[in-house]
Amino acid sequence: MSSSFGKLFVLTTFGESHGPYVGAVVDGCPAGLSLSECDIQPQLDRRRPGQGPLSSPRSEQDVAAIVAGVEGGITLGGPVTVLVRNQDARPGGYADLAKAPRPSHADFTYKTKYGVVASSGGGRAGARETVARVAGGAIAEKFLTTRHGIRIVAWVSAVGGVEAPDLAGADPAREAVDNNEARCPDSSAATRMTEAIEAARAAGDSVGGVITAVCRNVPAGWGEPVFEKAHAALGAAMLSIPAARGFEIGAGFSGARQRGSEHNDAFVLKGGRLGAATNRSGGVQGGITNGEPIVFRVAFKPPASIAAAQRTADYEGRAVEIRVRGRHDPCVVPRAVPIVEAMAALVLADLALMAR
Repeated sequence: MSSSFGKLFVLTTFGESHGPYVGAVVDGCPAGLSLSECDIQPQLDRRRPGQGPLSSPRSEQDVAAIVAGVEGGITLGGPVTVLVRNQDARPGGYADLAKAPRPSHADFTYKTKYGVVASSGGGRAGARETVARVAGGAIAEKFLTTRHGIRIVAWVSAVGGVEAPDLAGADPAREAVDNNEARCPDSSAATRMTEAIEAARAAGDSVGGVITAVCRNVPAGWGEPVFEKAHAALGAAMLSIPAARGFEIGAGFSGARQRGSEHNDAFVLKGGRLGAATNRSGGVQGGITNGEPIVFRVAFKPPASIAAAQRTADYEGRAVEIRVRGRHDPCVVPRAVPIVEAMAALVLADLALMAR
């Protein structure tokens, strides 16, 4: 089972959805970096469940504890290990699901591959694993901010059929993103997104959405062509997030409907250096960063766990009705915002070390 991500700045995650702990080991973090739990906790707080009616009611404080790799608040150059205790695990709530794979979950594919499946909550396939990603991403972000001045902000840009205006050029801060539970800086769109999520929950259903992210102050020259392109690494990172189903950078799929004369980014002199007058490339050309903001979007499917009864088949092929009674999000997108930021930080930290 692949549980590590990165080439030089490497994150390894461990733990199951309803086990005693989840955690992260970050190998390759440079020595001499100021680091404490205070650098990790804010992002874990943004990701944790139980924040309001739009998220899972599972009550987890997600308190980070650095147990290795840091001494006196300074990284030592060895693996940095972070533990987070699961305080509200309820594996018994999944006992009646053991005989039938849940629709669109990983139960069937995991059992096919490994011959065994976690008894509750999806195990490693569950979204609980992303706690470790966020912890590792916070460490990567501290490195990027301290050493390179890089700033990463993501927000919800669509929920179901509700779309917010394009805010990539508006440079919203995380405070504006967190101003509402939908995590959309546009208040009008946020209200309609909230209504869409609440309607899905009331119907015992779920809804998907899109997250937009912008990474600013990334230097030109990062990325390793031909097969380690910066945008390819970002795509792999984002599509590894549970429920992620699509990735596009810059103009993305809309660029396929343009002519080259419309899509090309002309070069101009900007602050004493060459830069792009437009940014339809999304900050990456030829797989290498060009110094412009990296702009990308990630699409998330509706959560597979819904309260409504569903017709499916058990492992013997017999038709059954299944009802998932666990605690689940009617829409994962608002809580996925810090996860997207974390994975972007991990990719950029890796590229930074490769460039060095």
